[in-house]
Amino acid sequence: MTTYGLLVFEGAEELDFTGPWEVFTVSSMLRDHADTAVLIAEQPGAVRCNKGMRVLPDHTLEDHPPLDVLLVPGGSGTRREVSNPAVTDWVRRTSAAATWTTSVCTGALLLHEAGPARGRRVATHHLFEDTLEARGDITVVRDARYVVDGPLVTSQGVSAGIDMALWLVGRLHGVDHARAVRRYIQYEPAPPYLADEPVADR
Repeated sequence: MTTYGLLVFEGAEELDFTGPWEVFTVSSMLRDHADTAVLIAEQPGAVRCNKGMRVLPDHTLEDHPPLDVLLVPGGSGTRREVSNPAVTDWVRRTSAAATWTTSVCTGALLLHEAGPARGRRVATHHLFEDTLEARGDITVVRDARYVVDGPLVTSQGVSAGIDMALWLVGRLHGVDHARAVRRYIQYEPAPPYLADEPVADR
């Protein structure tokens, strides 16, 4: 059994945690519901995310089950939570007890402040790479969707968290299982407009 804990906070980027949530919960479903995924927030009650989605956490920082995997999302709220000792201390303690610690996008900022990303190679959103690296004691990898450094797995912005989550369930439960999860969620990225290529007017 694997227990996944996904931190949520005001201003968390929605897809940063809902993308991995989909991967983790489908993985559990395909394993006869052997695993558990929970949303964890500092306080009970609805959390308003970066684009306005409101979610209800399953647990608070004080009453969640032991976690095998900790996921920290990014979003504008990370800039506030980095100065919130209740959250950063919890991330530090929880990461030390978990098997894997993961982040999406600017969630790497919280992992740096809390300690798990110090001295590690990490990925983060491309617009945040210089800012994170300027904090020191961290190496930002700029050309990888996700980066594995020991028990730490960090990913670039938003959709890259899905790639990271698929790698992780493959590591936990086998590559064939991860492929089955990918097939189930029909994750076959084929964007109609590539961000780095001009589109001719028609």
